[in-house]
Amino acid sequence: MKKKYLLVLLMFISLIPMQAQENTLPYREISDDLETYTAGTVAARMIDGLGFRYYWATEGLTTADLKFKPNSEARTSGETVDHILGLSRVIVNATLQKANTKVDDSGLTFEEKRELTLNNLKRAADILRDSEDISKFQIDFGSQKFPFWNAINGPIADAIWHCGQIVSFRRSSGNPFTSNVSLFSGKLKE
Repeated sequence: MKKKYLLVLLMFISLIPMQAQENTLPYREISDDLETYTAGTVAARMIDGLGFRYYWATEGLTTADLKFKPNSEARTSGETVDHILGLSRVIVNATLQKANTKVDDSGLTFEEKRELTLNNLKRAADILRDSEDISKFQIDFGSQKFPFWNAINGPIADAIWHCGQIVSFRRSSGNPFTSNVSLFSGKLKE
């Protein structure tokens, strides 16, 4: 009997780090609305919407989900996660006023990539939310620089698009997106 209780206790303790990480990741929900509409708060809210969608699109993905692709010409969900990580770097680098450089993420686990992506988006949104002038946030590819307009129709919109692909692919691989999320409100449903 004591062994049974010890086994249950050990199983419970092993779940605590996983639960703690999930509770510390940004975008489980979107924070309440701001009272002021500025270019910075609107751009930040776009990224918050992306972060919320990415959080839930990638929540609970399995190895089988990450390997899934609908046909031989498509990316796998795992490759799409990698692409969104790269897009999140372009977004955050614009807000940090930093040039983009090539980064090797091949040694990162899916969980590390997910956490890094969510934190990149949160950092960028926080910078934008506090900014009076977002025109200073250019996308810098070294030899070419682009205005923030390109961040909106480029990496932000592209990452939102790819979140939808992950949701579609996970549905096809038998692990559908949770129905307990309201994309409209950015909250979990009661």
